[in-house]
Amino acid sequence: MAKKPTSAKALELCLLGNPIIRKEAIEVESIKSKEIQTLLKDLIVTVKKVNGVGIAAPQVGRSVRLFIVASSPTIRYPQAPKMTPLAVINPKIIFASQTIVKGWEGCLSIPGIRGLVPRHESVTIDYTDKTGKKVIKTFTGFVAKIFQHELDHLDGKVFLDRLDTVKDIITEKEYIKQMKTNILLTKGKEIK
Repeated sequence: MAKKPTSAKALELCLLGNPIIRKEAIEVESIKSKEIQTLLKDLIVTVKKVNGVGIAAPQVGRSVRLFIVASSPTIRYPQAPKMTPLAVINPKIIFASQTIVKGWEGCLSIPGIRGLVPRHESVTIDYTDKTGKKVIKTFTGFVAKIFQHELDHLDGKVFLDRLDTVKDIITEKEYIKQMKTNILLTKGKEIK
């Protein structure tokens, strides 16, 4: 009797304090392996289940250089643009704009808080897709911020490391309250 293919499943998140969150991830060598292809599918299921817009392998306990960008409006990011989930393997930023914009970020591995994080407005990324094809693509705005956030995870960094000051931290509950009253919309400004 033939085995049924295993279906993708949501994985448990690793939270800040787990050593893997601060570890630099290793390059993916065998992109088409069953193990990596299953991980990519599981990450897509996981990011959707937890209302995220991106998720990196270290966030589920796998120290390999890959992540999913899955921008879509959610309760956590209602203004996020909708896109098909994108698998990004062994990414490198090959160009980053000089324009830096501060924007509110949260993290699935740091629940309950947000930070006003400075990020490049646009980035050009060199990466490999899930089929093994090399891709060079430029991303701007919100999606560029997701790329930078997830790439930080592969380097053992979190958004808190990027803050200009701890005064740029807010609780998730207060963030949602202020977002509903548009208080925060004027706080994220371009900086040079």
